[in-house]
Amino acid sequence: MSTIADRGTLLVAPHQFPHLEREQKLADQFGLKLVAAKDQQAFTDGMADAEVVMVTPYGKVNEAELARMTRCKAVVRYGMGYDNIDVIAATKVGVPVSIVPDASSEEVAAHALAMGIALARRLPQGQASIKNNAWAGTIAYDTPKLANLEVGIVGMGRIGRLTAGWWAALGTKVKAYDPFAKFTDVPQASLEEILEKSDVVSLHLPLNADTQDMISTEVLKRMRPGSVIVNVSRGGLIDEPALADALRSGQIAGAALDVFAKEPLPTDSPLRNAPNLILTPHIAWRSNTSLGALQDGAVERARKALAGEQLPDLVS
Repeated sequence: MSTIADRGTLLVAPHQFPHLEREQKLADQFGLKLVAAKDQQAFTDGMADAEVVMVTPYGKVNEAELARMTRCKAVVRYGMGYDNIDVIAATKVGVPVSIVPDASSEEVAAHALAMGIALARRLPQGQASIKNNAWAGTIAYDTPKLANLEVGIVGMGRIGRLTAGWWAALGTKVKAYDPFAKFTDVPQASLEEILEKSDVVSLHLPLNADTQDMISTEVLKRMRPGSVIVNVSRGGLIDEPALADALRSGQIAGAALDVFAKEPLPTDSPLRNAPNLILTPHIAWRSNTSLGALQDGAVERARKALAGEQLPDLVS
């Protein structure tokens, strides 16, 4: 029978889970040692002995580290975003990367919808007015009623489709853009039309070389006056200093972000004192069932890898 030393480890990146009971049970089942890294350095140091590497948003897997994974059967990402994993390098060394895309799609879409409605109805402006001992003034005279509100969805994956459907159910005018997905339930539009002619722009794209800082100074200048932007996808989609400037100048009417280029959000981020901005700390995915579903999905993929079974949701 193989010993723990023979078999290696089940390595978990730095995390914020309340417990790793599922992961421990899986490690015991396959005679592995469960290693939960406390920081990136410990995560990196543990990769050489890992049979499965389980990645959270708080750990990165780069090319040099993948080259050390001589025992690794798979890299499993808790969740669907994998911009913190060098997928190209993983493919080169033959390490499959599997994601868990459906553990909290409804939660994230609901968060995007709630943020979009709050911005469209100018809730940040109203709250700021009360806080500053003022009153209504001209707040919300510039926003269309729901029946006339034009909503642009950028990215029609699971979450984008849910968000688009819910906006449409409210009676708004929804259009969507996706360079790869096929859809017929929502009118299609070009990216330029979505960004320049929408009252609400909702981002649902992965982060890659093509989408990095896609919401730039120039794009913000071309957006419709009074428009707002929602991002529950990846922080790097938006040039954050440019967004802060656009909010301060009144170029756009508001923004709502659950994700940031660097997390936690730095104390000196220009977003912290920008007006008409809703900020939440990467919690769109959370609910009273999502955490369990996320860990269950990741552990099941790790089990399949250890058992030599076909992995679902491969990105490499």
